[in-house]
Amino acid sequence: MAVLFLDTDAELWWTTAKELGFEVIKMPYTLDETEYLFDSGETTDFKGFYKRMREGAVPITSALNAENYKEIFEPVLKKGEEIFYISFSAELSGTFAQYDVAVKELTEIYPDAKITRFDTRNISMGAGIQAYLAGKFFNAGHTVEETFDYLGEISKKVTVRFIVDDMVYLKRGGRISATKATLGSVFKIKPVIKVTDDGKLDVCAKLTGVTTGSKKALNYLIDEIKKSLDEDFDAPIVVVNADDEEASAGLTASIREAYPDKEIWEQPVGPVIGAHCGPGTIGLIFISK
Repeated sequence: MAVLFLDTDAELWWTTAKELGFEVIKMPYTLDETEYLFDSGETTDFKGFYKRMREGAVPITSALNAENYKEIFEPVLKKGEEIFYISFSAELSGTFAQYDVAVKELTEIYPDAKITRFDTRNISMGAGIQAYLAGKFFNAGHTVEETFDYLGEISKKVTVRFIVDDMVYLKRGGRISATKATLGSVFKIKPVIKVTDDGKLDVCAKLTGVTTGSKKALNYLIDEIKKSLDEDFDAPIVVVNADDEEASAGLTASIREAYPDKEIWEQPVGPVIGAHCGPGTIGLIFISK
């Protein structure tokens, strides 16, 4: 028997993860010198988190260590069960070096252990939508190998677009230089972030003189859907926001008007991702042609 795992950097909502039978690896962040483990929204104070960021608090994200992974996986291996972990992009964190150490040590203890990790090469619901689709596929009676191959087919069809309200948070995370962040603030540039095929973040467009919830910004996202949405693929369109529910509602309404038969999910960006993109961010995730 195989046990499905995912991490909370995939941001699949906790009730959905539970319904699909996932064991959830909670990723850490520190705010005001207190460490928390993000639980996919079950007990998360999203409003309080972003309020502290707006007040100047600087949250810090960190990697799990090898012992953390061993504690998570060993109870499953002791039962003789297989592990299938659908993870966020290894290009965006050093945590997977620690994961590799843990897997090496565990397979020395349990030589017959089967531990498979699929790298979604994505983050936030870009990874979460893959976990969701894989969970449904696996629970329909497919094997780990078949589900792995299925993920390989859909992974590069996942499109992610995030419009970031303030470049200072990207600067803190080392995604852009201090000079670019300053110029962005002066000229009111809102970068549009995408996830590349190799699992890295990149700027794919720059919107000037707009707010993230403005008509121009939301129209940009709607145009992205209209250019490449795979309308026949049975998957939700996901709208996420970092404490900007008004922009989220506006984008969702526009999508619903254009695609009345599509399922649309709305949810907040969690603290781990939010620490890097900052409050006011609006995001869109969908399956492209």
